[in-house]
Amino acid sequence: MCGRFVLFTESLLEEVGAWESITEVHAPEGLPPARYNIAPTQPIAIVRVAEETARVEPARWGLIPHWKKNLDGPPLFNARAETVAQKPSFRDAFKAQRCVIPLDGYYEWKAGEDKKAKKQPYYVTGPDGLLWAAGLWATGMERLSATMVTTDATEEMAWLHHRLPKFLTTEEIAPWLAGEALLEPSSVCGFQARPADLAVGNVRNDYAELIDEPPATTLF
Repeated sequence: MCGRFVLFTESLLEEVGAWESITEVHAPEGLPPARYNIAPTQPIAIVRVAEETARVEPARWGLIPHWKKNLDGPPLFNARAETVAQKPSFRDAFKAQRCVIPLDGYYEWKAGEDKKAKKQPYYVTGPDGLLWAAGLWATGMERLSATMVTTDATEEMAWLHHRLPKFLTTEEIAPWLAGEALLEPSSVCGFQARPADLAVGNVRNDYAELIDEPPATTLF
């Protein structure tokens, strides 16, 4: 799963502009500020594409389907790949409302040998700069919202958690946005993980030092 992530890259528009078939990139509400502890229900950046134009826009992290009348219940910030095409909360968006969610990295927690101790958060980054997660968007309650698709973890990352965001390669972005399923575990590999500050557990803590820990260790 993914319940916290980081986005601070200043070259986001240039990165999106390098995607296949994209000729224009707009951020009508400006680029998002650097964030180091993004949590569900908070604004995130999503990328939607119409024809050859990409738009980077803020959206609530937690999908609000068109039929939803209030925000009761837990936020729908992750959508399981195994059920996304059938579950009423996600199936309409899965058919026609695709987006991509940019991340510089994300956090995952793991218990140590001492079960009484606090779980250790890890900061995970990709092999080559930004990560692109498969997402869905909706406009229920007259606001743009989004969720991140998750799959079983890849063999490389199963040591940390049994679920993993569906990260897309740059070659998979256009097919995902065009409606291809692409619901198998990610083919992205070469992740790096390092311990993060325990303070990341509090959503009010949002600063770069959360990820200033020992040098990353390449996995596998």
